[in-house]
Amino acid sequence: MSTNEAFSDAPVPFSGEPMHEYFCRVGELGASVTIAAAPTPQPWPVGPPMDLPERFTFRKRRRYVEDVLTETDTAALLVLQRGELRYERYELTGGPTVPWMSMSVAKSFISALVGIAAAEGLIGSLSDPVSDYLPLDAASAYHGVAVADVLSMSSGVRWSEDYADPESDIFLLAAVLHGQGTFDGFVAGRKREFSPGTVCRYNTTDTQALAWLLAETSGTSVSEYMATRLLHPMGQQDPAQWLVDDAGREAVGYGLNMSARDYARLGELYRNGGRWNGRQLVPADHVAASTTLGKPHTHPGQVRMCSEQWRYGYGFQWWLPEVDPGEFVAIGVYNQFIYVHPPSDTVIVKLSANRTYGTSPDEETNRDLENVMLLRSIARSIA
Repeated sequence: MSTNEAFSDAPVPFSGEPMHEYFCRVGELGASVTIAAAPTPQPWPVGPPMDLPERFTFRKRRRYVEDVLTETDTAALLVLQRGELRYERYELTGGPTVPWMSMSVAKSFISALVGIAAAEGLIGSLSDPVSDYLPLDAASAYHGVAVADVLSMSSGVRWSEDYADPESDIFLLAAVLHGQGTFDGFVAGRKREFSPGTVCRYNTTDTQALAWLLAETSGTSVSEYMATRLLHPMGQQDPAQWLVDDAGREAVGYGLNMSARDYARLGELYRNGGRWNGRQLVPADHVAASTTLGKPHTHPGQVRMCSEQWRYGYGFQWWLPEVDPGEFVAIGVYNQFIYVHPPSDTVIVKLSANRTYGTSPDEETNRDLENVMLLRSIARSIA
């Protein structure tokens, strides 16, 4: 089945249509590859049950937790503290084993794989140009761009990721899953706007370039590399899927489908500095570089998201709110989150289908910042 045929009946994205009947089965509808559960799955140990806080404050307004969960079409909410499951609930079409669409949460998994590839010597240095490893023409915007600059969304590539504008570049990238070209060809054809390493502009194609890099350097697919180096060592409980283009390349910027319990593993791994059950899966220095502020152009207020300067900083494919000490978060459209709060040793996963998302470029519909404040309030209540 071609990807174009597979998605012909999908709801129109960012139109206000309900999406929860779709996000729970995306891997079944489009061309995809499956990552089987680990040979030895590791269920989460269960800790003392906890209650959610009743309310929190956002932009000087009192907000009720249950209202926000309902209004943003929350399908899964899972809270870990020190690796123990303290809270878990599912609504709408969510469920303990249901694979849910990651959106940009997938990017943080790709960052981890790049760190692993560097530790294995497949990538000599993050300061190496990606064009040392990829067959890129000198006219490509990615020619000569350091791996680290691609990781930090600082490639300098011309880009618009405006979900409220159907003419923006993000929709051209999404069209690849509808049979229009390949992801590698899309990456190779980008044009440059800024000098690499000078402007942090959120750009899903940067993550797609990292997928090509991983495949070229590892000699295998992103899915296989992810299974053997990351998911299976962490005891993945449920099958996962990656959406793929007609050439079999994974849509790594947004096309991962996993259960909430398995998304939580990445947060717990990073909370522990890349270690899992005493084994260093991701180098500690890569985790630190991913989750702490780097060059000034990646700091809060400098990151360009659509036409705005975003108030969060950006690491290696992780957002850095810089409100509570050390916190970091993976964020996907429609309100997908892996939130890590080191002061309380907490990891929280929230999977959602916020139907108002992208109907405007504003926080009032998208509610990313409000959701992070909600998750922070849950973590603070534990502390």
